[in-house]
Amino acid sequence: MDLDEAQRFAREWAAAWNSHDLDRVLRRYAPDVEFRSPLAAQLVDGSGGVIRGIDALRAYWAEGLRRNPALRFEVTDVYAGIDTVVITYGHQTGRRAAEILTFRDGLVVSGMGTYAA
Repeated sequence: MDLDEAQRFAREWAAAWNSHDLDRVLRRYAPDVEFRSPLAAQLVDGSGGVIRGIDALRAYWAEGLRRNPALRFEVTDVYAGIDTVVITYGHQTGRRAAEILTFRDGLVVSGMGTYAA
C-alpha cells in the first residue's frame, strides 16, 4: 500500500468513525478479522483484549459507541507499510492513540488499538 492509498484510507476511516455508522466503519474489514486492544479487555468480558470475527468486532465497537456518544477522531499522521497502515489520531477527550492495521486483498485482517497515557 502506498502512502496516498494509506492517507485516503485514513480519511475514510476517520469520517466513518465520526459518522458513528458501524456499517461504514466495518466495510473495509474482513469477516475473519482479529483486533487487539486494551479497551476491548475492559469492555468485553473474557476477551483478554482480543476480538475475533467481524460480528464480535461490531458488538465491541457498538458498545464503545454506546458508552461514548460524543466519540470523534482527528487523524494526526499516517504511515504506510507493505500491507500495513498506522493511523495516529486524537480523541475528542484529547487522548492520543494509534491503530495498526494489516490488509489482505484490500480488507483489514488484523488490527491493534494502542493508546497514550
